[in-house]
Formats: sequence, structure tokens, C-alpha cells
Amino acid sequence: MNIETANRLLQYRKQHHLSQEELAEKIGVSRQAVSKWERSEASPDTDNLISLAEVYGVSLDELLKGKPEDQTQQESKDETAAEPVESEHTDETADEAGEPDRTDETADGETNYVREDRVSFKNGIHVDSKNGDRVHISYKDGVNVYSKDGDDVHVSWDGVSVKEKGKTRVYTDEDGHIMVDEELKHKHSKSPAHKAFLRFPFWAIALAAFLAWGFSGLCFGWALSWIAFFSVPLYYSLVDAVFKRDPSHFAFPVLCTALYILFGYFNICGGWPFGWLVFLAIPFYYIICSIIKPKKCDDE
Repeated sequence: MNIETANRLLQYRKQHHLSQEELAEKIGVSRQAVSKWERSEASPDTDNLISLAEVYGVSLDELLKGKPEDQTQQESKDETAAEPVESEHTDETADEAGEPDRTDETADGETNYVREDRVSFKNGIHVDSKNGDRVHISYKDGVNVYSKDGDDVHVSWDGVSVKEKGKTRVYTDEDGHIMVDEELKHKHSKSPAHKAFLRFPFWAIALAAFLAWGFSGLCFGWALSWIAFFSVPLYYSLVDAVFKRDPSHFAFPVLCTALYILFGYFNICGGWPFGWLVFLAIPFYYIICSIIKPKKCDDE
């Protein structure tokens, strides 16, 4: 079962104010089965789907695919038409909340409705932008962000829900589990080569170098051999930087610190008195990273 259907089952159950135990008892299954359906870990069989549709009073198509497209579009139009007269943003609160919507008269005497940015503090904080973006924050409903592009974020007592272009991507089920769309999981997954380099036990090489250097007594011996461990974050951050094609992932400050210590011990570039100048390269490095950083990475 895909995550959208699982999320729809969860929402239908909440709309009917049923717990997982109550729903399970109604259709004759275990609570664990209901939980697995809503986590997209299992799919109900045909008989259970019919039972769920009867409990929720919807057709199988609505249960599996959502509301019919024409009904959804009509509801969307109704919601859009109702926006100017929402109780939280009526002209009664316009004077204390912000600029009200205004009307302009044309040369022909016709009246044009001009939408303005609105802010209301009635039962929370409500911001309606004239470009269509909305933010509503209240103790009862939590934080709700609506983008004109169809991206929504909802954080409330019921959990977290994130929609992208009207499609549910992330949500929290009743048990607190975070459910993520399979497309996002694939999008953010690492390539096999990337995983192989990250699994490589480079720390073992650093440990061997530390012991060999220390016991040999060369180049200050134990007094300096510990610097070998600096190579561990340098290795793994370099792997990330290469595969993500983003140099800002590289632990450049760690490299500067290692160079400073080496300059001091071996009296390179003026030793300790002037070696600290290497740290001045850090801000320049990240400025360069911000300039050459690609707009979009395949692995991110």
C-alpha cells in the first residue's frame, strides 16, 4: 500500500473519531493490523477494504483514490471563494489587525476587488498574504502554513503533515511514527558507491598510523602522532563532498587546524607565530563554496 492510501485511512478514522482498537473491533481484525495499514507496512484484503468503506460511508474508489477529481476541484473553488469572509479576517478585526482589503473604482464606475496583506491576532496569529500564502498559528490548531504553490505544512497535537504540490509527503501516524513518501526516500538515498566509501573503516587506518608513528618515535613520536585522527573526519567529509558535488560538506576547518599544528611543530611558514594565518582561509573557502555550489544535487 502506498503512503497516500495509508494516510487516507488514517484521516478517515480520525474523522470518524475512532481509535485503532475501536475500528479493529468493528471490522473484526487486530489493532496491529490497522496500525500496519496506516503505516503502509501492509495492505487490507478485499473484504477488509469493503468493511472499511462501509464504516466510513464512502465508495471503494474514494477510499483508495480519494475524492472524485471534479468534487475536489469544486471544494477547492468553494474554499477560495470563502477566503475573503473568514471569521478571523473580517472587517471587524481589520482596524486592529492590519490593512483591510480595498476596492478600486474604474473609469466606467465598476468596482474592482483588490486583495491586501492581512494580519489578525484573534485566537492566535493569522497572516494572509496578498500573493496567496497563509500562516495560521493557534494553541488549538497548532502551526499551519499554506503556500500558493500547494505546499502545506501542519504541526499540531495530532502530529506533523507535509504536503508538496498537494501531495502528502510526510506525516506522523497515531503512534508517533514518521511516514515518508517512497519518492522522497529514493530521492535522498545514497548511491551504492557512496555507501561503500562511507562503510570503509578508514578509522582503522588512522589508528594504525597513530600507533606506528608513536612507536617509531619519528617526527616527535607520540607528541604529534595523535594528529593522525584528524584524517578521519577529513576522509568521510571528503566522500560526502565528492558524491554530493558540494565542497561545503568537506571539513575544511579541521584541515586548517591540522595544518596549523604541523606548521608549528616543523616551523613551516614562520611556525607558531604566523601559522595561525591559515585560519583566515576558512571564510574565503566557504565564500567560494557558495559561489560554485550547484543549485540541485542528485543525491540530496
